[in-house]
Amino acid sequence: MTAAVDDDLWSAVGDPTRRRMLDLLLADGDGTATGLSRQLPVTRQAIAKHLDVLDRVGLVHAAPAGREKRYRVDEAQLARAVAQLSSVGAAWDARLRRIKQIAEVIQRSKGQPGIQQ
Repeated sequence: MTAAVDDDLWSAVGDPTRRRMLDLLLADGDGTATGLSRQLPVTRQAIAKHLDVLDRVGLVHAAPAGREKRYRVDEAQLARAVAQLSSVGAAWDARLRRIKQIAEVIQRSKGQPGIQQ
């Protein structure tokens, strides 16, 4: 792979609730834990913990807004995550193509006389 994989970043985006939260924040521009908890089947406290994870890896940034924090997606960090996913996807595509080629060679060799299994 060309880019080093950031395990914490992958762990953060690997959770479906956090991915949905990122979608909502991107769609709305920003949001609070309370606002997100109204849109998701998760408690406000759980949302706050998920936001802490996203903040720790730099995918969101918090700004004070009264008694709450408003979270906004860091689009540069999100682009980095997407680039890493694309890189890993391309590497796995190449591996799978190679496995397919090997399997095809093995299959062809089974059909040729004189080659024993």
